[in-house]
Amino acid sequence: MHLDDYKHKDVTDKIIKAFYKVYNTLGYGFLEKVYENAMILELRSLDLIVEKQKMIKVYYEGLEVGEYFADLIVENSVIIELKASETLCKEHESQLINYLKATDIEIGLLLNFGKTPEFKRKIFTNDKKKILSQ
Repeated sequence: MHLDDYKHKDVTDKIIKAFYKVYNTLGYGFLEKVYENAMILELRSLDLIVEKQKMIKVYYEGLEVGEYFADLIVENSVIIELKASETLCKEHESQLINYLKATDIEIGLLLNFGKTPEFKRKIFTNDKKKILSQ
């Protein structure tokens, strides 16, 4: 797959641009909530639809077994998980992948406002998603 063929590339490009603008403006050391609020302002200034702390239910064999709150959902097509950690770790990536598993959203971005800004793009697609969205 060529880089220009990424699903929702136009949205993720704007999100990453907003991420670096917020990072370059605020720098390192704030709580995640500060970065979340700044990201919302920046993404909306780019004419993107942003939902914050959206509840997403998790099901097991058709029964609700829990819920979580996605930091941000952009254009109802990308889940953003924000971190303000020294560095990203496998647990952060697993958290985002689980969020994608529980929704019919296929693309996620993990954005870390650490000492060095870093992001990871995650994709999760499978036939089970069709069952979740019915």
